[in-house]
Amino acid sequence: MRKNSIFVTAALAGALATTGLTGGIAQAATGQTPGPAAVKAARTPQPTRTAAPRPSRTATPKPTVTRTATPKPTATSKATSPAASLPAPVACAGCWKPAVETSWQWQLSSLPTKPFLDVQMYDIDGFEAKSGAIVKELKADKPGRGVVCYISAGSREDWRPDAAKFPASILGKEVDGWKGERWLDIRQYDGPLGDIMKARLDMCKAAGFDAVEPDLVDGFESDTGFPLKASDQLAYNTWFANETHKRGMSVALKNDIEQIPQLLPYFDFAVNEECWSNSECTTAQNGGDHGYDQFVKAGKAVFQVEYDLATSKFCARSNAQNFNSLLKDLDLTAKRTACRGR
Repeated sequence: MRKNSIFVTAALAGALATTGLTGGIAQAATGQTPGPAAVKAARTPQPTRTAAPRPSRTATPKPTVTRTATPKPTATSKATSPAASLPAPVACAGCWKPAVETSWQWQLSSLPTKPFLDVQMYDIDGFEAKSGAIVKELKADKPGRGVVCYISAGSREDWRPDAAKFPASILGKEVDGWKGERWLDIRQYDGPLGDIMKARLDMCKAAGFDAVEPDLVDGFESDTGFPLKASDQLAYNTWFANETHKRGMSVALKNDIEQIPQLLPYFDFAVNEECWSNSECTTAQNGGDHGYDQFVKAGKAVFQVEYDLATSKFCARSNAQNFNSLLKDLDLTAKRTACRGR
């Protein structure tokens, strides 16, 4: 799950620094200035959002991983149960699509500032960048660079400008660890929820983004307040992917590891948090059913992040799988350590 600038204070934004090299892994960082949301947060302290380290936005781990109080169900028919007639994938022949090996930066705490990193892809907050100015700057700085629009597709965040448009009927429980954020009833995508998400996609398109990273598209694995089934998640995720393609943008599958086999035809690349920490990156680790190596085999990039593991614990394995892995901090500031060295 993503981290957002609304939670980042000005003090944190000013404290970024470049760390040293470790084990041949290159450490890179770039300066940044807080976006509008970060400045607002700095003016209006919100201690409940910064008093303790926040959890990553991954799906609730399996029982063998003691990271949360509520264990995730084992990978059974819950994730692979038949979906009711999924739509055909919408082609996106002219879309920008990252190569399997693509250098990247994931920065959601604030908008990046010059000098930008020499990477082939930036993933930034869509609302903070909705004017399109930073997207144009990033593209002009490095021709061919892809810029990805981060938005939440599975939750209502009460600090977003469109928060009032979400009807009460689609708002569920608060997302664990994220005050002011509530799960959505994704089954209602053919109503107001769909209209809101289409407007968000239109925002990304108008700003000049090349792709979209929709967050929280694995709610069926969590306690959302709704009786969501695997088939509900598959229906929503395929609808969202198709709507993104209709607008000429590529789309990332964020987490939702267990549904990779069904969703692979719809999504152009993957973004994952902590699959090495949770021992669920590869098909072999998952009993031969699902894994990110399936994306790579299909010629689609995997962008993977760890927060707590030392690079010596995962970089060699990621490189062997041809994943594009980074070590990042939980607030997704500019700090990064790239497993490939750039």
